[in-house]
Amino acid sequence: MDLRALVVCPDQDSAGLLTLILSELGMTVEHTPSISRGLELLETDHYDGIVLDYRADEGSEEFLSSLRRSVKNHASVLIAVVDSEFNARPVFGLGANFVLYRPLSSERARISLRAARGLMRRERRRTPRTPVNSTASVAYPGAPESSATLSDLSDGGTLLQTASRVPSNCKVYFEFALPGQQQLIRLSGEVAWQDSSGRTGIRFLDVPQASRRAIQAWLQRNSVRPAAGVAGSIDKVSATQLSAAESGLERPSALPAPAPKDSALVANAGNRRGETRLTCKLGAEIYGANRSVPNFCTLSDISEGGCYVEMPSPLSGESNVEILVRTARTKLKVRGQVIATHPGFGMGVRFIFRDSAAREELLRLLAVLSAGPTLDLKSR
Repeated sequence: MDLRALVVCPDQDSAGLLTLILSELGMTVEHTPSISRGLELLETDHYDGIVLDYRADEGSEEFLSSLRRSVKNHASVLIAVVDSEFNARPVFGLGANFVLYRPLSSERARISLRAARGLMRRERRRTPRTPVNSTASVAYPGAPESSATLSDLSDGGTLLQTASRVPSNCKVYFEFALPGQQQLIRLSGEVAWQDSSGRTGIRFLDVPQASRRAIQAWLQRNSVRPAAGVAGSIDKVSATQLSAAESGLERPSALPAPAPKDSALVANAGNRRGETRLTCKLGAEIYGANRSVPNFCTLSDISEGGCYVEMPSPLSGESNVEILVRTARTKLKVRGQVIATHPGFGMGVRFIFRDSAAREELLRLLAVLSAGPTLDLKSR
């Protein structure tokens, strides 16, 4: 199954918008207007992301407290919806990873939720994993038993390499022996994610005690400390990283549209300014290829696809650059390609991501910028 989200929101218009965006992002969404019903769902179902319409009342506090004590959902990514004048710091302190402000903007909500989805994908692996190379017998309804290769393992899931696609909407049954063990491990699981290369992430469901003890013993012998259902920590967008500055949603015309490129690592290569662009004033450093001397500049327009760099003397003769944006506690480093120069003003840069983690870091920056005028990054 794909990522699942729970929306706890009494306002039908806001809930409808959030549900629509999450669905567009490929997530299965469940909505309830009731805090009490939301508390029930926390105990019975697992959600990768939870959106809470936070009202600073007893019900909201109870929900957050129960969420972080929940066996199934204590590590879920939490998005809080708050009033525009509300101080978000206490909400971050209560475990929120992202904040959206009422009234909701579809563009800003889409950017933040997309960044949240990237974090959810990373947080799927809620327990330590260790590499393994073992053959497993796999069975599911409507198909004969087949074999697959286990690539890594934790006490909460595994990574399979399969010749054929495993259905995402049914329970999958496994039987395998781990290296150095003679005992057969039998359990069931469900598909958490799949890709086109045949890799399938499996989340364990029903694990008999004997099989669980065998898995944990193997993990301990291979220098992995199995977590007893405890999730890895989630890097929060901390309010202490942020300071007041102005941001907006205008779409400046300074940055030309990026040209199509074959590489899958170029952000939105065929989008042609389809992504939302955020007006900002972010102090940054820019480096030419193979150069260690920084050029100080200001980013005045940024999106997932690229940015406009304001500097009196654009880097002439440079095609590849590296941009560094610092926050109070972290820094974002992203590579780019110069696609237009305007002497005396600046240059347009198209982002090139070395991997999915770099793209996610940029999405987190965009989520911060889109949160509103009280949550912008400080300038250099």
